[in-house]
Amino acid sequence: MHAPELLHYYQKFHSMDSYMIRLSSPLTYNHKCYLFANQKLSRHFTSFNFRLQSRKNSTSDAKEFDESAFEAERLRLDAKARESMAQISKTMTETTAEAEADPKAWKWVIRKRIWDLMEAQNIAQNPRPVHHRIPNFVGASSAAKKLSELEAFVMANCVKVNPDSPQKQVRFLTLSDGKKLLTPQPRLRTGFFSILESSMLTPSTINEACTSVGVAKYGRPIGLDEKIKVDVIVIGSVAVDPKTGARLGKGEGFAELEYGMLRYMGAIDDSTPVVTSVHDCQIVDDIPVEKLLVHDVPVDIICTPTQVIFTNRTIPKPQGIYWDKLSPEKLGQIWILRELKSRIEQETGQKLPCGPSEKLPPTAQRRRRRS
Repeated sequence: MHAPELLHYYQKFHSMDSYMIRLSSPLTYNHKCYLFANQKLSRHFTSFNFRLQSRKNSTSDAKEFDESAFEAERLRLDAKARESMAQISKTMTETTAEAEADPKAWKWVIRKRIWDLMEAQNIAQNPRPVHHRIPNFVGASSAAKKLSELEAFVMANCVKVNPDSPQKQVRFLTLSDGKKLLTPQPRLRTGFFSILESSMLTPSTINEACTSVGVAKYGRPIGLDEKIKVDVIVIGSVAVDPKTGARLGKGEGFAELEYGMLRYMGAIDDSTPVVTSVHDCQIVDDIPVEKLLVHDVPVDIICTPTQVIFTNRTIPKPQGIYWDKLSPEKLGQIWILRELKSRIEQETGQKLPCGPSEKLPPTAQRRRRRS
């Protein structure tokens, strides 16, 4: 909005003693225009209040957020993603030639075994089926309680927690304990990380804030320049080995990308504990350490409904993003990775490598919210 338009509002509302105009994005803000308009209008209105107010910080923003549309789109894209991963899994586990050619095929064999077991023994909880998900399980709240009693968690000021269903109670306990909750948008599809704090919420909204919709609705988005220290990382798993700390996720690699970006930001280091909460049946002893990739994130502590295990971790933690392992398709889907890659290339003056091509499940296109 430019000065002539603002003066039009003066002429339209000249009979009022005071008036406040709220400008909602998208809006092109011109500082000189703002000063000019404010001076002009102040000559005529002694109590004129011209305030640039971001919709993100507006108290009415939560009401304007289209929850049903957000959730419908999330569910639609998740279904497509699982369908795509199911095809990859089928190829890796049923086609011998493909399995032998792919160094990650063995992971799909273990994942399928765990998913099948959880469904067959009715250990799985909604959302079901648990295939191609970080599986929700009976006793997830008990595992979360054990996690919340860890000294590392008790002493933490900021905890990064994955957005999956079995860790919802961990997110709730993080906020309930007055800690900062750092959580990513699912598949990093609409942004990067968001921070939530109990001071931003009410008793009636804290539970909602632990969901994907709630994160988008109440969270404060951050960028790569955010100065933040993460004290504990909570990560979801499909299978984990207590002897070595080796972990398998659902196969999309987002936990590794999130970890790598936090390393770049200086938010974490090797000493930052990585904790996972799983069912006891997800504890395995057949993850071959020698076949893990350099970017695979190991865990330090495992919490189940019945026990807490401090792993004998022998696997080094990733030091950042391994660009030679990152496919052009994955890079094309995640804008924050493209931003990070461009920034590093500008800082170093060198072109970063790119990994081999791969077939990926779909992610959402970033959309502007209507004003």
